[in-house]
Amino acid sequence: MHATKLLHTALLALLASPIGAQTVAITGARVHPVSGPVIENGTLVFANGRITQVGAGLPCPPNAECIDARGRWVTPGIFNALTTLGVNEIGQVQETQDAQAAGDRGVAAAFEAWHGINPASPHLQVTRNDGVVIAGVIPGGNFVSGQAAVIELAVGGLGDMLRRAPAALVADMASKGQNRGQARGEVIGRMDALLTDARNYRAPRNDVERGSTRPTAASARDLQALGLVLSRRIPLILEADRASDIDAAITMAREHNIQLIISGGAEAWKVAERLALEKVTVIVGSLNNAPQSFSSLGARQDNAALLRRAGASVIVAGGADAFNARNVKYEAGVAVSFGMPWADALEAITLAPARAFGVADRLGSLEPGKNATFVVWNGDPLELSTRPTHVFVGGRNVLAPSRQDELMRRYLTLPPNYKP
Repeated sequence: MHATKLLHTALLALLASPIGAQTVAITGARVHPVSGPVIENGTLVFANGRITQVGAGLPCPPNAECIDARGRWVTPGIFNALTTLGVNEIGQVQETQDAQAAGDRGVAAAFEAWHGINPASPHLQVTRNDGVVIAGVIPGGNFVSGQAAVIELAVGGLGDMLRRAPAALVADMASKGQNRGQARGEVIGRMDALLTDARNYRAPRNDVERGSTRPTAASARDLQALGLVLSRRIPLILEADRASDIDAAITMAREHNIQLIISGGAEAWKVAERLALEKVTVIVGSLNNAPQSFSSLGARQDNAALLRRAGASVIVAGGADAFNARNVKYEAGVAVSFGMPWADALEAITLAPARAFGVADRLGSLEPGKNATFVVWNGDPLELSTRPTHVFVGGRNVLAPSRQDELMRRYLTLPPNYKP
């Protein structure tokens, strides 16, 4: 047993290592850069973890490792913007839950969710193997839940994975109740009061810290964290479904001059023109066609298509729980089946989230100078049956047996003396 474990560890290390120090070229593929038109008979060349060339009919460079990808598709690594990868393991085991802080009166703006990421989580390899290799790690459960981060699903420690932290602040205006407000107007008013107090906190801070000002809506640490949004260093991801709530959020964002991202957005299609005009990004899913609450009675599966038609920026997300983070590809595929252009759907799970989270200079498209984080597929990546043949994160091959694969092999292998 010990020898088997050592062999498996060595195999993982080999698969996760760079393909030598030399240049590597993927040739003859249908390349989707996202930032530009499709390249037929395309070649993608990378070295030292960065893309060096992308173009049609480029020869394999001398002394390079050449991978023949004729008949295959190449896309940037898929980016699921809303996940709990690494911070949630088993739903019914509290010890494995690290996505929700205790908070103070429902406010945990200073909570930095990425510190709880478990780089050894079995969910990571399952997700890598489906080509989803970039993720937003999002806190939840509070009125203001805390700060999110962007990770690449590299093999190694947290330092190897972390790409931007903080990348956004997460809050919830979609629900009422304790520590939120009993009526919609109260919820909206409390969010406005938090932002106002955070703005005042940036004024003479010593008065606030001495307690010589009026009581504030949150602690000093939380107000300081909210200041990251007010200074436009990071966006505010605000969960809201009802069209009127989204409208109120847009007005509030304009008054406070903050960068707003709407999450959920079941009825966003009703205010699509204003979302486009105010340059508000919307994170939506496509798999559910039934309202989940009274706030989402206007839910439609063509939501993403209608938003794009109006000119709004759209991110498609799905499978927020760690095990289902890989389902984001299927969310995008369903969006296409309900009218979203295919190219827009691919952008919605690659470059659009990279832009929104401030990492588009390194991730989200296939361009020279960007990270060699991409996937080679045996067909259309938005089709259910398509599988990756190669998955690279920063130039490293990360395809490897997952815990799920190991269990499947174990229980599909019958003992020699088995008799039905």
